[in-house]
Amino acid sequence: MSVRIGVLISGSGTNLQALIDRIADGSLDATIELVVSSRPSAYGLKRAEAAGIQTLTLSKDVYADPEQADEIIAAELKRHGVEYVIMAGYMRKVHDPILASFPNRVVNLHPALLPSFPGAHAIQDAYDRGVKVTGVTVHFANADYDAGPIIAQRALPVEEGWSVDELEEHIHEIEHELYPEVVSLISAGRVHVRDNGTVAIDPE
Repeated sequence: MSVRIGVLISGSGTNLQALIDRIADGSLDATIELVVSSRPSAYGLKRAEAAGIQTLTLSKDVYADPEQADEIIAAELKRHGVEYVIMAGYMRKVHDPILASFPNRVVNLHPALLPSFPGAHAIQDAYDRGVKVTGVTVHFANADYDAGPIIAQRALPVEEGWSVDELEEHIHEIEHELYPEVVSLISAGRVHVRDNGTVAIDPE
């Protein structure tokens, strides 16, 4: 069964592109109904338009009231029949209007192995700490920043001598593989949040 998703972006949209490519080559059974950008200049909007996907951009003025902005976004996502909300480099916290409209159906990507290095500077923070292993986490978003139920994680051994830019490059490579895989699991109906707040993934 195909899943209808909405994608929230703020920047270049490389994870959006990874989803678009997997849908195009048939390895991901999903449709992107709407791409929402928090920035009118985000390059990801061009990627969406090139793929024929409808877009919505909200200005800084609208975001002056974050709750009101999220009410607009939630209403538009519902109007487009979206079932799951996929945050792909979305640099804003989502609030109750979106979370309540899509309970356990807002998915976020984080460039570290949560609960280590939450927040907006995870790659730099991990690099500065000198960790030998970091990675990528995909989790459901909830009211607590970077603390929602973890769906999947993939580790990345950090090689001696890497610059922070090289680390970031390798993190993005993992993101572009892992995120479509998780959306595929969701599309297949295999991802469930247990009563205790952890995630179960059904075997094939």
